[in-house]
Amino acid sequence: MTWKTALMDIPFGGAKGGVAVDPKRLSKLELERLTRRFTQRISIVLGPYRDVPAPDVATNAQVMAWILDEYSSRHGYTPAAVTGKPISLGGSLGREEATGRGVMYVMMEYARDFGIPLKGSRVVIQGFGNVGGHLARLLDAEAGANVIAVADVSGGVVNESGLDIPGLLAHAAARKPVSEWKPGKAISNEQLWTVPCDWLVPAALGGVITREANARTIDCKVVVEGANEPTTPTADLILEERGIPVIPDFLANAGGVTVSYYEWAQNLQQYRWTHEQVNRELHATITKAYVGVRDLAKQKGVTFRTAAYAIALQRVAEAERLRGN
Repeated sequence: MTWKTALMDIPFGGAKGGVAVDPKRLSKLELERLTRRFTQRISIVLGPYRDVPAPDVATNAQVMAWILDEYSSRHGYTPAAVTGKPISLGGSLGREEATGRGVMYVMMEYARDFGIPLKGSRVVIQGFGNVGGHLARLLDAEAGANVIAVADVSGGVVNESGLDIPGLLAHAAARKPVSEWKPGKAISNEQLWTVPCDWLVPAALGGVITREANARTIDCKVVVEGANEPTTPTADLILEERGIPVIPDFLANAGGVTVSYYEWAQNLQQYRWTHEQVNRELHATITKAYVGVRDLAKQKGVTFRTAAYAIALQRVAEAERLRGN
């Protein structure tokens, strides 16, 4: 998160924290009680100018609403202390889809620069939650891409002619496994990695592309990291040796934290942006970061990941130097 916010050049720091639990095994009341107690325990470090929680794996707007309410019960109504909230509690328009939309914007820029047209291209997405689901919808509706395979924890589904994404989203919204989607052929999570495609987007958990499992058998033109750290360092080297470029996570999936920053700014100003304005600002911010990474990678002859780290590290180091540390 530190390198992601530095690369996006937004005034946030970086941290991750949470509770190790499967929310699907909890009732709504149990999840609320767990969230509120967690918030109580860490409330001393929270605040609009200290630590601002945002949703991540297995959390949503409702969870952030409970965090807001619990924090506000001690400190007064403070919407800027939490992001990813419901719209009616000060959340930002476009926040829920922001990570997926940011991934699409980066893919659009890369497609134009490297001659892999996004329209009509074959896309495989691992993960069909907040990031993967919204990405599939946006690629299908706005970019004209052909999403041919997706998977969730239960397994996957493939259709060489392209999946009916609106239908599949409705299927998933009814809490039905992706692998049970009839207009496609069911595949295992392991088989998903071998589906030939132009764009492969891991958009679930970390550590899914490894040397042992799939780095040598993946069949794609570009890997776009929609999840955090989906590619292990050794797998990254194998993909580089095979000539498969990787768009790193802290560039590709930075749309979420970027729109969290916009939400925080709107809360501080008590002024709501339109959905169009949010998308316009997100496109400008993430495109600027992409161009910086692309240009440095070309100039130095390094991978996108190395260039992205160089920019982020330089910004953090410069800030530390100026502060006298």
